[in-house]
Amino acid sequence: MKIVIFGAAGMVGGGALRECLLADDVTLVQTVGRTATGQRHPKLRELVRHDLFDCSSIEADLENFDACFFCIGVTSSGMDEALYTRLTHDLTLAAAQVLAHLNPQMTFVYVSGAGADSTETSKTMWARVRGRLENALQRLPFKAVYIFRPGIIQPLHGIRSKTGSYRWFYALSRPLLPLLRLLLPDTVLSTEIVGRAMLAVARQGAPKAVLEAADISALGR
Repeated sequence: MKIVIFGAAGMVGGGALRECLLADDVTLVQTVGRTATGQRHPKLRELVRHDLFDCSSIEADLENFDACFFCIGVTSSGMDEALYTRLTHDLTLAAAQVLAHLNPQMTFVYVSGAGADSTETSKTMWARVRGRLENALQRLPFKAVYIFRPGIIQPLHGIRSKTGSYRWFYALSRPLLPLLRLLLPDTVLSTEIVGRAMLAVARQGAPKAVLEAADISALGR
């Protein structure tokens, strides 16, 4: 498989990248993001773009891929709805529309979040925006679209979140997360499990389009 990952320098994207590089059936990984991952691998090809809203100039680098793992996300903290919509809904949809045009055979995996509201009526701003994006992505002419809604994710193998508040959370909860994963394996995931679940849906699909934490856990194991 040939896979493109948006946001491979982040926590979830870093987990997806690691699993792709380890997978024998993945022959090429193209990363797209604002910062480089800092990794070197024969299968890895990186593309650093400061403006991710316009993918038209890099179309030649985005053709002939079997799957896309879209792992770019921002926290809604301190943002109004207009800015959060632009950085979450508009950015993702702009990239996905280009990919759907170039790769109608592609499986597109979008990492949303637990609590996203596909009815688009939630009083919680981020849940409403994410739900609207999920619905828009599922209308695009891909081979398949899968929405991942993980909750708590434990970063493994030296992977760290790029968000400061999340890094504080993981630093404070580090002693507890391994225990919570043992006690609640269908609730507390890891970057490894999420990455493996992405590969699983790219290979053989999944029974439903919207995958909650328990579904991701089952696929990743």
